[in-house]
Order: sequence, then C-alpha cells, then structure tokens
Amino acid sequence: MIKVMSVFGTRPEAIKMAPVIKEIEKTSGMSSIVVVTGQHREMLDQVLDLFDLHADHNLDIMEKNQTLTTITTKILSRLDVVIDQEKPDFVLVHGDTTSTMAASLSAFYHQIPIAHVEAGLRTWDKYSPYPEEMNRQLTDRLSDIYFAPTTLSEENLLKEGIQSSKIAVTGNTVIDAMQYTIDKSYNHDVLSQIPSDHKIILLTMHRRENQGQPMANVFQAVNELTQLRPDVDVIYPVHLSPAVQTLAHDVFDNNSQVHLIDPLNVVDFHNLMSRSYFVMTDSGGVQEEAPSLNKPVLVLRDATERPEGVDAGTLKVIGTDKSVVLSNMLALLTDNVLYQKMAIAKNPYGDGKASQRIVSILQHYSD
Repeated sequence: MIKVMSVFGTRPEAIKMAPVIKEIEKTSGMSSIVVVTGQHREMLDQVLDLFDLHADHNLDIMEKNQTLTTITTKILSRLDVVIDQEKPDFVLVHGDTTSTMAASLSAFYHQIPIAHVEAGLRTWDKYSPYPEEMNRQLTDRLSDIYFAPTTLSEENLLKEGIQSSKIAVTGNTVIDAMQYTIDKSYNHDVLSQIPSDHKIILLTMHRRENQGQPMANVFQAVNELTQLRPDVDVIYPVHLSPAVQTLAHDVFDNNSQVHLIDPLNVVDFHNLMSRSYFVMTDSGGVQEEAPSLNKPVLVLRDATERPEGVDAGTLKVIGTDKSVVLSNMLALLTDNVLYQKMAIAKNPYGDGKASQRIVSILQHYSD
C-alpha cells in the first residue's frame, strides 16, 4: 500500500489538491493522509466540505499577527511528530505557500520523497511575489518529483538542472476542480442587486506586496470607472486581512456600484466568475481559473509566474498604477475586438485530467 501524505494550509492549495486526493482515495493500492496546517480555518473547511474530504491531522498553527518565521517553525515542529507517526511513502505539497516550503523541509529531514504539484513557476524576482517566489524555489530544490503544469514550467526546472526524468507536465489541477463546482443554474444574493443589463467586473486583491498604496491606487481607479460607467458593477469578495478590510470599506462604502461581500467558498467564487464580464486580480490561481471560463484577466501585479497566460492572450499584466488600471478596464469595456481576442484565447493550463496523471506517476514511481 502506497501511503501519500498531502500537506496544505490555504484555501487555494486545498482547491487544487482536492482533486488529487480524491483520485488517490479511489485508486487501488494507495492510501491518503491529509494534513492541514490550519492557516485559513473557515475558508479551508468550506473546501474540505465541498469535496467531502477529512483532515486526518490539523497542525492548528494559526495565531493573530504571527510572522512567517513563526509559521515556519510551528509547521516544522508539529509536522515532525505527524510524519514520525504516519511514516508516509511520499509527502505531496502544492505551489508556493509557507506551508508548502516548511512541509517540504520537514519531509527532507525525514528523507521521505517529496512530490511538488505546480512545480517550476518563476518570476525570477525573490520579492515578487513575496514570500511565494522563494517558497517555490526552495521547495523545488528539496523535491524529488515535479508535476509541472505547463511546458514552460518544465523548461524552468530543466534550466535549474532538474533531471527530465523527474518532471512530468500534467496540466493544472485547478481545471480538474472546476468540474465539481460550476452550476449553470447558480444564483447569489449579490446578483439580485445588479441590473441584468449591467456588466460585472469580479475583483480580487489581497497580496502582501499590494497592501497599502498599490491597493489604494486600484481602488481609486475602480471608483473613477464607476463614475464614468453607470452600467458597470464591481463585485469584490474582501479578504479577511484587517488591512484589506479597512481600506476597502473606507474607499467603497459609499459606492453603490461596488459590492463588498464576504470571502466566498469555491463554488460561489467560480460561479460568480462565470457570470462576470472580466476579472481583475492579484491572485495566482484566478489567472488559471478565469480563462477556462473564457473570461479576460487583468493582473494587478508587476510580474506573473504564469507567463503562459500572457503568451496565450488570456491575461494582461497591468500593475497597480491608477491611470493604467483605469485605461485597461475601459479598453475591455469598449473594445469588443480586444475583449473577444482575450476571451476566446485557448486556456494553456490543462484539460481537467491533471490529477489522473499525477496519481498514475506516483504509482509508477513506487513500482
């Protein structure tokens, strides 16, 4: 029996790991151990419930105002005990969170093979995004099996000296997850507040490097847009970060065209995204999800580790300058040729079968 321990802590990780865990659970000769770090408790539980998953171990690390160092040391010390108890054949991690990096380091100390889902993404700037860029680079130095979502991610790994035999291009598991979530008959209270002939922009913004003035710039651009376009509404699920909450309410509370709502579970988010006209985000996962729904994406960052989307034409990186953000929003709203070009571009992130490929490779690796 091949025992695979999956370790994750945030909602985006859970969404992308869930289809892989489901595939492991239904595969003969494999068993699944799920370890959550407890970073995003409420949002994480929503995803686990949706996919009917149970956490075998909760490291329960979350405290208010803790540092990245504290998060890392807690995961290392608490996961050490769990790995000793479970003795997995593999530790499976995802992406670029501090949970991912710390879990990989713990597995390395135990000399357990590490399989990295969504390996090989790079901006080549260690502070953009921070701390994710270094988290994923360190994780890739520690890993034994690399599940690259695209050929470009594979090329990045090869440039860093990773053996080609250890890399598999699988596609991105988030496309697999969307097969569980999209509902054509879906409705939400916020949609009833928006006239049916209005265009909807879905906004997400929360990254550390964007908090403060960059976020204020974008919010001001959104306010100006709604003054220019009374036929446009913006839906903004506001991150739980106090800094984000405070600024969002300060700027938008008197704007009836901007709808501030609580963070969404994955079903709500995917379905509201499907009803939007386009998406503005600083999230990594949304850059992959929206193109599968034929939604153009304006990326509110100075760089992206997902250049495949830029090359394919599904994404445009616009940064956080107020005038640039405003002009790009107006362009998508007024230029139908530009809009259609982005909307119909082929999604470079997969076909919904990444999880099957990952589990098959883990089986083969253990033969």
